[in-house]
Amino acid sequence: MIKTIIFDLGGVLIDWNPRYLYRKLFGSDAEVEEFLANICTSDWNEEQDGGRSTAEGTRILVEKFPEQRVAIEAFYGRWAEMLGESIAGTVRILQEVCNDPRYQVVALTNWSAETWPIAVERFDFLQWFEGILVSGQEGLKKPDAAIYALVLERFQIDAESAIFIDDNQRNVDSAIQCGIPSIHFTSPDELRKALLDLGVL
Repeated sequence: MIKTIIFDLGGVLIDWNPRYLYRKLFGSDAEVEEFLANICTSDWNEEQDGGRSTAEGTRILVEKFPEQRVAIEAFYGRWAEMLGESIAGTVRILQEVCNDPRYQVVALTNWSAETWPIAVERFDFLQWFEGILVSGQEGLKKPDAAIYALVLERFQIDAESAIFIDDNQRNVDSAIQCGIPSIHFTSPDELRKALLDLGVL
């Protein structure tokens, strides 16, 4: 019997994409993709999600790529422009499970502590969770096993009676290795089917 549902946020409930910003700054999609693949990379961004300050992350890249200073500084200077809308179909699922007394509903997100307040202000549904563990506030990040152990401990979750939902297969695989049954999120419709099959909805 599932008692706890753990949601990832970015890519599951919130549409975050740096391309929304960088398409304004570069003349072509090819330039955007080259910049994100080689300069402001996912691995670099995850260091800030894991607790490194945005100022330090920016400084490191500007020193390495001084010719791209303006674009690099925009990553956090104009970070809010990377936020799209909420993913409506998943928000509806979240509302259903939050209104069901059978479930404890929490979130586990890789997110910089410095940009997190922007999301909290913009998305009212973040108030629905019983608790949210933000990687940047903890100095840990997915897929490290320690962050899964922390979310279980903090919210007194029994791993075997929980379900974790994340759009990153790497994070799903790590959660499963930590004993947490998990769903790889691909779309709200597919998530709904999976939760119906599990008897959650």
